[in-house]
Amino acid sequence: MLGNIADFFSSGANIVFFLFALFAIGGAIFMISFTKVVSMVVSGAVTFLSLAGLYVLLEAEFLATVQVLIYAGAISILMIFGIVMTRHQGEEQESKRPWHYALLWIGIAGLFGVLFYAFQQVTFPQGTRQAAEDNTLEIGKLLFSEHVIPFELMSILLTVAFIGAIVLAKREEE
Repeated sequence: MLGNIADFFSSGANIVFFLFALFAIGGAIFMISFTKVVSMVVSGAVTFLSLAGLYVLLEAEFLATVQVLIYAGAISILMIFGIVMTRHQGEEQESKRPWHYALLWIGIAGLFGVLFYAFQQVTFPQGTRQAAEDNTLEIGKLLFSEHVIPFELMSILLTVAFIGAIVLAKREEE
């Protein structure tokens, strides 16, 4: 019964993958569960760093570096600045959702039950994958050839969101 799980955990890379995946899922669950904003930011940073670790396991070092620099670093710092710069009305209230934690743990148990069942039923391939010589070069080629329109649309969307945030901040000031 536990043959597939024993085979899965026989490799060091699979153990590290499991730990990074556990931290990513745990950080995401804690992010939506915490009530204090600073704790939420720290949980988000743990999730971002775990995803960077998963990128390293996939031999996508450029994406891992970008994940750490932009998300774990810049976005977390931006969130902390947002917390510091805003006014808070009194203390944060305790959560009045008694069933929230019970349902959360039931959902977690269900998720791991489904994953345990899936690990028992699947046969993991034992093939090797040929990685590209230069991941960054390949990403650049794809980004500026096949995916140039979504890339430009995303830059326009981010610019509009930035302008909207400035307009909303100015409106609150007045």
